[in-house]
Amino acid sequence: MLIRRTLEEIAPIADRVTSYFYALVFTGHPEVRDMFPAAMDVQRDRLLKALLTAAEHIDDPEVLVPYLRRLGAGHRKYGTMAGHYPVVGEALIGALSRYAQQTWGPETQAAWVRAYTVMSQTMIDAAAADEVESPAWWNAEVVSHDLRTPDIAVLTVRPDQPYAFLAGQYTSLETPWWPRVWRHYSFASAPRADGLLSFHIKAVPAGWVSNALVRHARPGDVLRLGPPAGSMVVDHSTDNGMLCLGGGTGIAPIKALIEDVAEHGERRPVEVFFGARSDGGLYDKDTLLGLQRSHPWLSVRPVVGEGLAAQLPQAIGEHGPWSSYDAFVSGPPGMIRSGVSELKRIGIPGDRIRFDAVEELVAAAG
Repeated sequence: MLIRRTLEEIAPIADRVTSYFYALVFTGHPEVRDMFPAAMDVQRDRLLKALLTAAEHIDDPEVLVPYLRRLGAGHRKYGTMAGHYPVVGEALIGALSRYAQQTWGPETQAAWVRAYTVMSQTMIDAAAADEVESPAWWNAEVVSHDLRTPDIAVLTVRPDQPYAFLAGQYTSLETPWWPRVWRHYSFASAPRADGLLSFHIKAVPAGWVSNALVRHARPGDVLRLGPPAGSMVVDHSTDNGMLCLGGGTGIAPIKALIEDVAEHGERRPVEVFFGARSDGGLYDKDTLLGLQRSHPWLSVRPVVGEGLAAQLPQAIGEHGPWSSYDAFVSGPPGMIRSGVSELKRIGIPGDRIRFDAVEELVAAAG
């Protein structure tokens, strides 16, 4: 209760809290500055937002613990060590005590110290366990760069070490052009025998990493990969039908899921709705239609029109029924929100709807 009161008080002034938080970190410990991007406008409030998101769920271990473990393992790629956590904790308490003046006091401070102690130890333990099993990052050489549209490229890379992941998951990428700036992208195929990984990248306005990957990356360039993450994966213990919604480059993990089902030799029905604002946005339509011709259990329905967040859910409602299906949703945040709402409205239970809102939820982890 004390923590939630603090969060409510600082919400309207989050920008000031964030600036003061980083000022405390960098002035008190200038050696940590090199762990962050040169331009902090790219980093923005990610670290602090991750901590506040965790604190918000402090009384819900089923959500909190997996989230913190992902954070702890993921932060290894920045060079984070156990000794850095007290530095961040001091800055967190300092920033909150300055700006949460109405709710702050000895009890509130004690609650935050207890919460951060639990949070940081969970992340430290996760990083230590992850270190035994995998590197902090993988180097990956670009082997092909296929420009599908002026703004969308399909990038294929070869990791320097074995890279285990599941179809439907995503990872973070760092380019040589923007050191210490990481962005999340979904794998565009199921695991391959040759070990290659593919990504669908759309250059977005002011997107430093996406523009570098679409416009500058070439075969021979070396990127860095973080660990895989994400829960939008196929449950092979059931033969439920699969209803898949992919908007824009969100079709990448859907394609990986289709390949995964095919490789397991299953014959469950897979219904795919692939949406874009224009025909040009259906850049991978031929590949998907080719998969449909090869697999009689697969149906692909392209959906074109402005207002993607409304078009795809509407298209789903025109077909069905879907009550016996598991649903998978991938695309822009607005499309995910509207898609999940529509799926619940037509009767699919929330626990059978899988999605990873990468930009909104996971980006907080860096």
